[in-house]
Amino acid sequence: MLPGRGELDATIDRALAEDSVGADVTTTALIPPHLEARASLVPEEAGVLAGLDVAAAVYEWNYARQMIEIRIAEAAGTANREALADDIFSERFLIRRPLLEALDPQIEGGAPVLLIDELDRADEPFEAYLLEVLSDNQITIPEIGTIVASRPPIVVITSNRTREIHDAVKRRCLYYWIDYPDAERELAILAAKVPGAGERLSREIVAFVQDLRGRDLFKLPGVAETLDWTSALMQLDKLALDPETVDNTLGALLKYQDDIAKIQGAEAARMLDKLKAELAAAE
Repeated sequence: MLPGRGELDATIDRALAEDSVGADVTTTALIPPHLEARASLVPEEAGVLAGLDVAAAVYEWNYARQMIEIRIAEAAGTANREALADDIFSERFLIRRPLLEALDPQIEGGAPVLLIDELDRADEPFEAYLLEVLSDNQITIPEIGTIVASRPPIVVITSNRTREIHDAVKRRCLYYWIDYPDAERELAILAAKVPGAGERLSREIVAFVQDLRGRDLFKLPGVAETLDWTSALMQLDKLALDPETVDNTLGALLKYQDDIAKIQGAEAARMLDKLKAELAAAE
């Protein structure tokens, strides 16, 4: 039985609250067809993978420890080649990465949750490997054997659309779009992430960014840019926005010169006058 939309919303909200809150991403969730348990996306349960490859995402051998074991066996004169090979390629030398941990049959309690961040940044061969692993819910390690998940994990995959995710992955997913937060939510995020910013400055920043997102720009600022801009303004000891400061710091918000040229100068001044009037009227 698939979870309802409300449960999916709550799960993704908890994931965002940890670290990637407010990120403007396209999100896809792989939900096992016979889901029996619920789990939340918390650091202890969710593996976060960015810049994916097999060694970082699945498993690798602890080569340094294996070499030490070989040297000890040689020094002790007990180096039986076959026995040593079986020993150094046993589970005690295996470094488990998040994908393998999510399929570990020894996990107790509800279904584990695996967060795979920015799958579009991984290469296509790894994406194909990931699809195979998550379809079969098992991983084969040649030296040990096949590890099968006793309870299929709940998988949340995010993408920033730097490239298209393969249709085979999409067909197995529930699609969920995370839009930009509204002003009140963004203000709450700002208070949580940059608590030193004054209320007046925070409200002006959020109002300015919200206005920018309604304009025809090549790259709209995300929440990460809002946080960066706030931190920069705090370093400049600013208590409120003014046209000169906005012009000098727009590079923290907008990352293309064409966008900066559209806003800088008279347009930024008009935006500031408008938002200050609206904030004064709301007080």
